[in-house]
Amino acid sequence: MTAVVETEGLTKFYGTRRGLEDLTLEIRPGEVFGYLGPNGAGKTTTIRLLLDVIRPTSGRATVLGADTRDPRVRARIGYLPGELALEGRERARNYLQFLADVRGGVSRGRIDELAERLDADLSVRMGELSKGNKQKVGLIQAFMHEPELLILDEPTSGLDPLVQQEFLAMVREARTAGHTILMSSHVLAEVEHVADRVGIVRAGRLVAVEDIAALRERAVRHVELHFDAPVPKESFEGLPGVRDVVVQGASLRCTIDGRPDALIKAAARYTVVHMVSAEPDLEEIFLTYYSEEEGRHAHAGA
Repeated sequence: MTAVVETEGLTKFYGTRRGLEDLTLEIRPGEVFGYLGPNGAGKTTTIRLLLDVIRPTSGRATVLGADTRDPRVRARIGYLPGELALEGRERARNYLQFLADVRGGVSRGRIDELAERLDADLSVRMGELSKGNKQKVGLIQAFMHEPELLILDEPTSGLDPLVQQEFLAMVREARTAGHTILMSSHVLAEVEHVADRVGIVRAGRLVAVEDIAALRERAVRHVELHFDAPVPKESFEGLPGVRDVVVQGASLRCTIDGRPDALIKAAARYTVVHMVSAEPDLEEIFLTYYSEEEGRHAHAGA
């Protein structure tokens, strides 16, 4: 299967400042790819290179099997920029209808359906839109022509939690329809429930690409067990992947790195009456990547 996005050695310097260096990446057809990193890491530079808004210093990139400079590719992409400039006295509905007419094949009903899902008021003039409503209009224009590739830069910025959930449902539906989504974010929780894979970028360099399923395998969990009688702490110390063990009478709290198998087998020797396991904390894994990369940079500079 031909990659929807493919880069090889993609590099962009702004004078002497590194925006992106040596990015080699493939995004597969029909996947949601989370592109993660702190602000200023190189995410937006990557997106601008893919959209041919800026040109690379070196390296190459293809999108939907074509060179990024091919103008025919643009119509097959839906794009939400990180900073959406919507100004003027024109009403949001008229702006979206103009875009629909330019792209062709977008019905007024499609715009209304998306506006209803996102609770967007399209009667407001563009210059008077709040941050959240600008974001909603941006999402409508990105999704409305059902593009083969969606490129979304910080897509939930300014959205309330209910609208965020509706947006994530739209992403899942686009993936089910066979479309590909590149979602850039500095917040892991924003993408972890919809992404198939994530790439981590820091200081202009890609430091890791991981399957979400593999991350969950290694994820940190906080677990609490309650027994029908007090248990000895020694039974749970030194278990593989189990740390921070605290035993108070008949209750035990601990942290698990990766699979809980060793803890479950140890607990099975006693009578468990209640168990609480928090959602895997993938954020801790990403913080580990960032700190390891910082350590490598510090060591290299020493």
